[in-house]
Amino acid sequence: MAEFGFNEHHQNEVINYMRFARSKRALRLKTIDSCFQDLKESRLVEETFTADEVTEMLEGLRVVVRGEVETELINTAHTNVLLLRQLFSQAEKFYLRLQTDISELENRELLEQVAEFEKAEFKSSGRKANQETSKPKLAPLNEAGVSELLNKEISRLQEENDKLKSRLRAVESQAMSALEEKSKVEKTLKELQKIQGEQQRALHSQEISSLEDTVAALQADFQKSLSDSTASQKNLQDNLVEAKHELLRVQEQLALTEKELEKKFQQTAAYRNMKEMLSKKNEQIKEIRKRLQKYEPDE
Repeated sequence: MAEFGFNEHHQNEVINYMRFARSKRALRLKTIDSCFQDLKESRLVEETFTADEVTEMLEGLRVVVRGEVETELINTAHTNVLLLRQLFSQAEKFYLRLQTDISELENRELLEQVAEFEKAEFKSSGRKANQETSKPKLAPLNEAGVSELLNKEISRLQEENDKLKSRLRAVESQAMSALEEKSKVEKTLKELQKIQGEQQRALHSQEISSLEDTVAALQADFQKSLSDSTASQKNLQDNLVEAKHELLRVQEQLALTEKELEKKFQQTAAYRNMKEMLSKKNEQIKEIRKRLQKYEPDE
């Protein structure tokens, strides 16, 4: 199976499976042969048969042989599924995913290679079996020899056990060192986290203090602006009141001035003449109205 790329272990596994398949195939062929033999012994007892009888015998033989072949094919398919189950289970333990190519199962070249290998392997296996049967058997060891071999094996096993114990102690020592190193690293990490937390808290406190100072300054500016605004508003109100008072005073002065001017104007000669002229004009108008009433009596 060198052409298939198998190692010796897998080649032996393939040979074991082929041996199993050969035994099952041989058993099924014997069963088919027995079907024909049963037909010969049970039915072929007369010298002549009609066509119907021959047809009936062949049909019965066909049914029996077909059932045997079908049973063998089904059993072979199920056996192959169990074999694949073993392979897939072993592969899944190592988290592998095997893939199959069904088209390769009908590769005539590969099938011929397998057939040639089977012939060569089982021929050589037959020769090896004959050679082994022809070889003389060794004489059994005496009890002293068996005890000596057992003692040597026990000594070898004890030495291996001691080596394993020493390796185990070394591994335990390495594990303890690794645990101590891990503890140191975890302690250092906690200290760094603690320092980082303190620094963050200090930074947060500084930021909070800065924000508080900023808020206090803003409040002071606001209070100052508010007080300035209040003072300005008060000054404006005072100025407004003063302006109103000044306006009233000016209005009063204007009224007095007008009265004085009117009084002075009434005392002038022009005012007296105009007043006399108006009186005369009024008298004339009254006289004219009286005359008109004479010429235009009421309706």
